[in-house]
Amino acid sequence: MPWTKNRPFYIVLCLQSISVFVLAVILWVLLGLHGALSVILGGAISVISTAAFVMIISISKGYTADDTVRIALRAEAVKIIIIVSLLWLAFKYYENINAVAFIGAFIFNVLIYSIVLLLADYKKR
Repeated sequence: MPWTKNRPFYIVLCLQSISVFVLAVILWVLLGLHGALSVILGGAISVISTAAFVMIISISKGYTADDTVRIALRAEAVKIIIIVSLLWLAFKYYENINAVAFIGAFIFNVLIYSIVLLLADYKKR
């Protein structure tokens, strides 16, 4: 955990990466190569945007409540911009994309982000 000191986000990134790998292997068997690549692209978008969010949160120091809110909003804005840009790039340049697998993997990783972040923070108490 060298680049982030935030344990819950580290757990989220690890579980998102593992879920992308597992889903890609499963869909490679079921749908073939393009299904697996679609899952990898969809999951990678979520992992990359979460990593950007974590980096912004980790390097910033919020000494006051105003600073903390400003940093969180900035990180969330960067995350949304990255998600929209990467979704657009994937649909524009990958012609054989399996949209169901792609969007399904993306949504699955967003759900993992929400659930694991809450559970990881709860277990720490």
